[in-house]
Amino acid sequence: MAKLVECIPNFSVSREQDPAVFGALETAASSVPGCTVLDIQSDGDHNRCVFTMVGSPAAIEAAVLLLAKVAVERIDMTRHTGQHPRMGAVDVIPFVPTMDMTVEECVELSKRVAERVWTELKVPSFLYEDSAASPARVNLADVRRGQFEGMAEKLRQPEWAPDYGERAPHPTAGVVAIGARMPLIAYNVNLDTPNLEIASKIAKAIRAAGGGFKYCKAIGVMLEDRNIAQVSMNLVNYEGTPIYYVFEMIRSLADRYGVRIIGSELVGLTPGKALLDCAEYYLKLEDFDCRKQVMEYHLIGME
Repeated sequence: MAKLVECIPNFSVSREQDPAVFGALETAASSVPGCTVLDIQSDGDHNRCVFTMVGSPAAIEAAVLLLAKVAVERIDMTRHTGQHPRMGAVDVIPFVPTMDMTVEECVELSKRVAERVWTELKVPSFLYEDSAASPARVNLADVRRGQFEGMAEKLRQPEWAPDYGERAPHPTAGVVAIGARMPLIAYNVNLDTPNLEIASKIAKAIRAAGGGFKYCKAIGVMLEDRNIAQVSMNLVNYEGTPIYYVFEMIRSLADRYGVRIIGSELVGLTPGKALLDCAEYYLKLEDFDCRKQVMEYHLIGME
């Protein structure tokens, strides 16, 4: 069976704010044989876009390096603004084992790409998640803390030398985090209030760093075009912290502040089981077995 790896690079640009650069990234992503673009998400408020690609390890390596080259050449972080934390033009490059690939193989791929990003583009990188060389670098939020504006000072600290590259960010492209990880769900909940402080308080209560759910990372952001506040999350283990856990807790906390949930959204692709788990919970299904009772599992040859 052919090996397949998923890659979900995040770039500090959006279709809404810079359609020309966004279009150049789209063109680059679709130009590499053996790499399939499954999804592209863009958010003007975050000023960020997320590509979801799958392909052979060699094709994915070629595609992500081509995308990084476009980003480094065309995105100037000294002029970038947006709601989402960021430290580089290509901000993060995660590799996820998909078919006949191991986490260890993805770790090796991440290291190879990190080395090439430095030698070919002169952008230093940190290895994170399963690729991290130390516990302090596992959490992306810790790696990114300081953001682009604070990276020059951070890289001079003894404990924050880049894994690849010199102790200075690229002057316009910053720094990139690269690593192997298991599937992550980017999930956002929108509130019927323009009060960003409420979303930020809720985010602080539910995220692991604030004593909340172990596998939840969350921040409050403002969606200026809709004049509403949002709780923006990454769920790094959807079985340990299911979607319905955070949804119900946000609903409860929002009620405390007299606001309601008006909708939620998934950014990029999501494992089907994560949504089936929500269906099982809300429908109160008894003795439910998704592998036996969901037709699509049979159609793709699963038992």
